[in-house]
Parts: sequence; C-alpha cells; structure tokens
Amino acid sequence: MKRKRKIVLAYSGGLDTTVAIKWLKDLGYEVIAYMADVGQGGKITPARKRALAAGASKVIVDDLKKEFVEGYIFPALKAGAIYESGYLLATALSRPLIAKGLARTARREKAYCAAHGCTGKGNDQVRFEISLKMLSPGIKIVAPVREWELRSRQAEIEYAKKHRLPIDAKKNSPYSIDVNLWGVSIEAGVLEDPWHGAPEGAYLITRDPSKAPSTGYTAKIYFEEGVPRKLNGKTIAALSLIEKLNEIAGRYGIGRVDLVENRLVGIKSREIYEAPAATVLYAAHEALENIVLDRETFQFKKELSLEYGRLIYNGLWYSPLKRAMDGFIAETQKRVTGEVRLRLTSGNAAITGRKSPYSLYHKGLATYGEDDRFDHSLARGFIELWGMPYTANPK
Repeated sequence: MKRKRKIVLAYSGGLDTTVAIKWLKDLGYEVIAYMADVGQGGKITPARKRALAAGASKVIVDDLKKEFVEGYIFPALKAGAIYESGYLLATALSRPLIAKGLARTARREKAYCAAHGCTGKGNDQVRFEISLKMLSPGIKIVAPVREWELRSRQAEIEYAKKHRLPIDAKKNSPYSIDVNLWGVSIEAGVLEDPWHGAPEGAYLITRDPSKAPSTGYTAKIYFEEGVPRKLNGKTIAALSLIEKLNEIAGRYGIGRVDLVENRLVGIKSREIYEAPAATVLYAAHEALENIVLDRETFQFKKELSLEYGRLIYNGLWYSPLKRAMDGFIAETQKRVTGEVRLRLTSGNAAITGRKSPYSLYHKGLATYGEDDRFDHSLARGFIELWGMPYTANPK
C-alpha cells in the first residue's frame, strides 16, 4: 500500500478549511490540522472536533498567545506600526507567527507540504506563503481555495453537505471575521458597499459609543523601555493587561475603525476593525515617546512607523529590512519609561497626563509665567537665520 504524503493545514475551524481537509484527502494527502491559539476565544475545542470529523488524521493545537504578545504585538507597539492611518494590524501580525508554527510542525511531523485556506485576492495568502518560504525554503505550499472549482461560499456549503462534513456555516452568514487577542477584522456582506454604514451587529467586542457608561474611566499605564508593565499602579502580566484593556475600553466603544484600504494585491477593500486595547496602548505609548524623545528622533520614528506597518501588512515580518528597523526601534525605546494617564469616555481615549524620569520637558523653558527662563532676545536672530533662504533675495 502506497504511503500517503503528509500535509499540515493551517486550520481555523471555518467553512473553507473544513472543506479543504476533505479536498486534500481526495488528492491523496494525509491531513494534519494545525490550530494556532492566538486568543480567538472559545472556538478551539469545537473546531478540533470538527477537523477530526472531517477526516484529519491529527489535530495539533498550539498555544501561541504569550509568544504573540511578546514577540509580535509588543514589537509592533514599540514601533508604532500602523497601516494607512487606521489599521493596527491585528490579523496581519498573527500571520507570520502562525506560519512559524506551521513550519515548525511540518518539520516535526516530517511533512514537506503546507496548506492554508486563503483566497486568491486576499492579503493573508501572501503573509503565509512568504513567511513559510523564508522559514522553510523548499516547502511545497498548497492553497485549496485558489485551486478548487468551488467558486462561491454557497458551492462550498453544498460540497460540505454532499460529503457530510461537520460545518458551522449558514448560507446567509453576512460577514467574514478574524479574531485574535489584539483585535477583530470584519469584512463582506453589506460592508462591501462603502456607503453603507456598518450595522451595530457587525461589531463583536466594542459597545456602541452612544451607549457607553456616562461615568468614564481613568487608566494609568506604566511602561518600561516601551513595554507596558502596570495598570493603575499594579504590575500585570502582558496577556492579562491586553485582555483587561479590551474589556474596559470595549465597554466605552473605543477602538472602532471603518477603513477603505489598499490591499497588497491591488484592490481596495472596505474593512471594519475593533482594537480597544491596542488603541489605548498606542495612544499612551506615543504620549510617553513624545516627552522623552528629542524632536528629530520622534519625527523620524513617526515616518518609520508607517514603513514598519507596511512591512507587516505586506507579509515581510521576517525580512532583512524589518530586522534592521528593529535595531533602530530598540535604541529609541531605552528611555521610554514612565506613566501615562488616560481618560476613557464614549469612543475616546484622551491623554490627561504623562511623566517620566527621562522627560525632556522643561517647565522653566515652556512656561509663560514668572518662572520663565527662556531668553526671548534669541528669537529675533533665530527667525532671521531660519527665514534667510526665503527672504534674502526678495523678488
């Protein structure tokens, strides 16, 4: 009897990857379902049962939450990484980590093939495949959704019914959703019309800001070299901090973003994002950087943050350029230590205070009161020199 080829499938528990198990088996593969736990909630146990029922020979559940926070989320936070002014990259950040786990599992299981459930016009296919190729050169990658003849969600549902696959899908399911502990990405359905307002039912972890508690909430976050360590004066584990802030800030409707973005493959896509904890931590981290970094470093880092965000979005987490940027960012974070106070109200996280032992703020220079130590007589010469290129040869 011919031995089947092993393939490790990045399994989410959804319709696409459940159908993919059967489809890959029919191609002669022994399918090992790999599930990465990056904080998506209570879907792990039922999804594991679904994979086995669909025909997977084995299901491997990999708890990556701690590695996700320390090795991916916090580096992005320290970089201030953002894509097109709104997306804090929750889904994009998880993909290189999942690819790393997928590659590691393939080596351990002596499988020379890996598979994912991404479509041909999404960003995740690029993130998975480029990461896999960097981490495991020579690995064969199979993308069932790009290759099979099932051209619609309805066709996949009919296929699943025909083969009695244990799916958890409805014909009229309106949205495509990805969840991890750093945020939620929502697309499809009525959201494909950029003029159509996002229905309240589309949101998962944030309350309608108009229904937020009227009392507000004060949060004090302490950072050490760019990493949040305390909440309201109490040391807290990184994972617990994010979960706590997601709950608190989500209650106030903080972290909602409605964005039409430019996908890597060249199309524009309307996405809805929820990132309560990320929104609060980004605001606090930037406020602290603003008080401890000199002007040139702060402004240059803001430019680099956009490029760092593009690298993550475009699937280049393991690239040489990203590693080089990490060196610069690490240097900038050496003095990003101190505390930031925020006031959380309806849909808003407002900075109300910041302090650091490395603060460059000098009250004697900034004040307009009696303690003013700024030499105003220097201003005239400064203005003359600053404006010389534009005023020395008037027309």
